[in-house]
Amino acid sequence: MIREVDLSTAQWAKSDLSSGGANCLEVAFVGDVVALRDSKDVGRPEAAVLLLSIEDYRAFTGGIRQGQSNLLAP
Repeated sequence: MIREVDLSTAQWAKSDLSSGGANCLEVAFVGDVVALRDSKDVGRPEAAVLLLSIEDYRAFTGGIRQGQSNLLAP
């Protein structure tokens, strides 16, 4: 289980492929936790943030890199 994480100093980043758009997935690495949010939610304190362990994030992104297309939306 992931504990509550202080994201007040998180350094958020989005893919270089996003071309600076406002409809992107942003990621922040905070210790051993990875935080994900929708870039449209920046500045909204009530917005949802998905927290994953670094191990789960590596498994997910590794699966995508290996071509596991069932990890992507149809």
